[in-house]
Amino acid sequence: MRAAALVLPAAPEDLDDLVELSLAGRGEVAAGVQVCTSDPERLRTQLATLLGAPGSRVLVARLDDRVTGMLLARVVGPTVFSDAVNLEVEALYVRSEARRRGVGRALLTATAEIAAAEGASDIYCVPMPGARSMQRFLARLGFSPAAAHRVVSTAALQRRLTQDGHAAPRRSAKVREVLEARRQARAARSMQVNLPVATLRPDPSTTITS
Repeated sequence: MRAAALVLPAAPEDLDDLVELSLAGRGEVAAGVQVCTSDPERLRTQLATLLGAPGSRVLVARLDDRVTGMLLARVVGPTVFSDAVNLEVEALYVRSEARRRGVGRALLTATAEIAAAEGASDIYCVPMPGARSMQRFLARLGFSPAAAHRVVSTAALQRRLTQDGHAAPRRSAKVREVLEARRQARAARSMQVNLPVATLRPDPSTTITS
């Protein structure tokens, strides 16, 4: 029996694997320049920025003790144009040798859990240019065309993923556990940094953000 993919939020030590996966994805499509830069150091800096950006969600999938897939997403909204909250998947990639083993589904299962937790009504995805297999994969999961994106409701994606038994409660619970631990750690660091400042500047109009 094949091992199931383990999906977790990306950590700083995953940066090298994220760079490698991004470059591999770039090399698979004719319009690679539209995917990412070919400069590994510049790409590493860009990915590090994304990992720390507000609303960003970066997942890595491990299979056979190796990082075999990644998903880059961000929570969008509410905005001045809409009160809705959505999740936008900016990149989804699985190593060629690890495909058809449930890695992509495991990544999207975790993504749907995050979207539900954030109150995101829809999940948008931007397939890599020319990646026809990705287009077909998303279509099978219920994503429909939406301008240059594909879109599916969070509830519909969760239903589709559970219909064929590919949902992974153990992995989803682990994702929630890690996300909550990191949220608490960020809150603790924010208190340590901001409390002395608040003491020195007791302006009632000052707010402390985490």
